[in-house]
Amino acid sequence: MTLPQIIVLVSLTWLIVELIRDKKSPGALFSGIAFLYLVLDYISMKDALKQFTNNGLITVVVLLLLTIVLDKSRMLELMADKLVRGPYRWALVKLYTATCFYSAFLNNTAVVASLLGPLKGNREHSASRLLMPMCFAASLGGILTLVGTSTNLLVNSLLAGRKMPELHLFDLFPVGMLIVVACGVVMVLFYPYLLKAQPPAEEAVSDYFLEAHVQPDCPLIGKTIEEVGLRNLGHLFLTEVVRGDYVIAPVEPDRFVNAGDILVFSGDVTRVDLLARFPGLKIHDHHDELPMDNLVEVVIAAGSSLARRTIREVDFRSHFDAAVIAVRRGAERLGGSIGGIRLEVGDALVLVVGQDFEKRNNLGRNFVIVSQREVQKFVNPRKGLYSMLGFLAVIVLSSFGVVDFLKGMLLLLAAFLLTGLARVADLRRNVPWELIMIIASSLVISEVMINTGVAKLMASGLLSGAERFGPYAALAVLLIVTWILTELMSNNAAAALAFPVALGVAEQLGLSPMPFVMGVLYGASCSFITPYGYQTNLMIQGPGRYTMGDFVRTGLPIALVFNLVALAAIPVFFPFGSAPYNP
Repeated sequence: MTLPQIIVLVSLTWLIVELIRDKKSPGALFSGIAFLYLVLDYISMKDALKQFTNNGLITVVVLLLLTIVLDKSRMLELMADKLVRGPYRWALVKLYTATCFYSAFLNNTAVVASLLGPLKGNREHSASRLLMPMCFAASLGGILTLVGTSTNLLVNSLLAGRKMPELHLFDLFPVGMLIVVACGVVMVLFYPYLLKAQPPAEEAVSDYFLEAHVQPDCPLIGKTIEEVGLRNLGHLFLTEVVRGDYVIAPVEPDRFVNAGDILVFSGDVTRVDLLARFPGLKIHDHHDELPMDNLVEVVIAAGSSLARRTIREVDFRSHFDAAVIAVRRGAERLGGSIGGIRLEVGDALVLVVGQDFEKRNNLGRNFVIVSQREVQKFVNPRKGLYSMLGFLAVIVLSSFGVVDFLKGMLLLLAAFLLTGLARVADLRRNVPWELIMIIASSLVISEVMINTGVAKLMASGLLSGAERFGPYAALAVLLIVTWILTELMSNNAAAALAFPVALGVAEQLGLSPMPFVMGVLYGASCSFITPYGYQTNLMIQGPGRYTMGDFVRTGLPIALVFNLVALAAIPVFFPFGSAPYNP
């Protein structure tokens, strides 16, 4: 073994240990190793910098920037209640199918986040029986298309970096669909017995509260709270109704809505879009000309002229070009109408602000600006519809070869910017720097592993004893190793480390690298048996009141079926025998 090989193996061992310990940023770890190889001249500066212009990397960045806009659509949320109606097995089928379809094109985390609130508040089925299958469906849907997860795009960028044929949008669909169907059958057959109803998790209710005024022409008037859907908003909870001089709390589901009522909600203040969908409800003090896209959180400063005055007495619009939509006072539970609250120093307010807000010279005397909050979904539902239609149009056109996928995505991003659906500031704030560093650095590491012969050495160790059982045994070992890695670290890290080993396996056996590369791609998405393997698993752990045992009991059957189907299907659609790999 040569000195470069020893150094590379030691550095990779350290990298794996640090990724498992999860004490440092994966982006910093990968870029640190890549920089080490650059300093040691294991790769030239020219070749290292070239990785940042990789076609796959650019596609990842553009797609993730687009999802900032696409994630603001409420289409999946609006469907959530209908999806889980009826008997549990039928609800499971509908929820699984819809979630898989959406996550095939949208960010998995965004899909889970959109469904989390409505499913937690569902009254027909316990959240503990819905959140786990929904979360797993989001992960499984990601293997249906190239854009389903960033891991797929990372593997594709690694292929491009090795000058190998890149994957097309629906190349993953045949194998992915077989896995999705098989895992769906397991869920429908066994989850009614494996998932038990749990009492809802105790959640800290946000101390912020906001209110909506029922206008005289509101179509909700004369209907009950339950009937119009104000009880099941998911992210906002109706705490009381102010009716004249009376405060009605708690609010019974059969309480009728009257003209002039003030509906007081507590919860996630960035989900004001949920109230905007009810015609005739006006959020407190909001003027139509003030945009609801961004909210500013401020604290009343010491010496402010606002102290000891009610919000109703303060003309916020003329003084600050802003309107108060939510209020919080430490741990104190506020009640009644927002307009009647007498402000105190230290009170936190959420403001809707106009273009002149930051230009006002009285801000420093009255406020301490805490943060800028972004409304999570489009307040105007048409914007969400237009963004989804534009994205689907690019998908269809690229699948028929009318337009190159990356060019189509770039054109769509430009259209979003021109029409105001996206803003440069939002895109700049959400550039996935860490993922860029992981992908570019993994391209460098992969190049070094192959050029120094380390990938071939690791492949030899992996194949020890397995090669005599044929390529299926080698593929099985690679799938299992990648599966184990992805349960211990992030999906992207697992794929980046296993990719060069897959190429080494193909070289050792004299076979096409594609089935082994696909083994890495699918294996890196098989994260079901621990809550720590993927961020969406962590998102549902608390709300579903799941234990480690719940993940093992429900995730292990899915993981086993996933790997068995992948092992059988990958060589069918990506044959072993074509075009042996020549590094």
